[in-house]
Amino acid sequence: MSHFLDHIIIEGHVGVYYRGGALLPHLSSPGYHMMIPFLTSHKSVQVTLQTDEVKNVPCGTSGGVMIYFDRIEVVNHLSPSSVMDIVKNYTADYDKTLIFNKVHHELNQFCSVHTLHEVYIDLFDQIDENLKVALQRDLLEMAPGLKIQAVRVTKPKIPEVIRKNYELMEGEKTKLLIAIQHQKVVEKDAETERKRAIIEAEKEAQVAKIQFEQKIMEKESHQRISQIEDAMHLARQQSHTDADFYRVKQQAEANKLLLTPEYLEMKKYESLSQNSKVYFGSEIPHTFIQSDSFSSNIKTLSGKNENS
Repeated sequence: MSHFLDHIIIEGHVGVYYRGGALLPHLSSPGYHMMIPFLTSHKSVQVTLQTDEVKNVPCGTSGGVMIYFDRIEVVNHLSPSSVMDIVKNYTADYDKTLIFNKVHHELNQFCSVHTLHEVYIDLFDQIDENLKVALQRDLLEMAPGLKIQAVRVTKPKIPEVIRKNYELMEGEKTKLLIAIQHQKVVEKDAETERKRAIIEAEKEAQVAKIQFEQKIMEKESHQRISQIEDAMHLARQQSHTDADFYRVKQQAEANKLLLTPEYLEMKKYESLSQNSKVYFGSEIPHTFIQSDSFSSNIKTLSGKNENS
């Protein structure tokens, strides 16, 4: 047992072994393990989520300006079932070939077709996703068991003179944005005030309309009441007229039945007896009965008697 060398594989890793420089076809899991010293060596390969940092990556833009990305973080995960193939093809330091070198290559490809302003300002927010897609696309062919989870790129370093110009430009842009926002606030306030005025005007118009409609309804109600009263009065007058007409008609019909020659003769003498005057005198040979209706005749007769 003393001829074997003890070693430890920590959790989250697997062990690969070399003998005489050749990769042995077996892996070891986390824990204590033994191997023949001098003849056998081992490498510990991480199979949990890990972050590789690529630092100080130079990048030349299409305008010829050299910039440097201080740090690019690549979060990746190696499947345990793919460890043997990837180590066999790219060694235990596979990330140097598959990640570090690819990051340098892809960033330079990106910078070479874009201007400094595009890399530093306009397209900077797209670099992370573009780099992730490019890395994963190549890994699907070269190392299918290695997955890129995320890429984080820091702001690149640019020449000091250019950086100051960008800072001035950003300052002016900030002022412009503040002015634009202030203008929007003023416009929003004006719009709010205009809407408030419209609402007030509409409310007043609606109130005026309601009041006008109420007055119209009152006038119509009064007119209707007046029409009803007129109709009632007319009906009463018509009723009185019909009653008078009926009474007169009935009276006429009664008179028609009553006024016979004999009745008229009787009424004549009744009238004469009520309105007659009787004169007595020695000079008057006869007695005269005078009614008011024959007053002129009586006076004539009286005159004649006096002359005689």
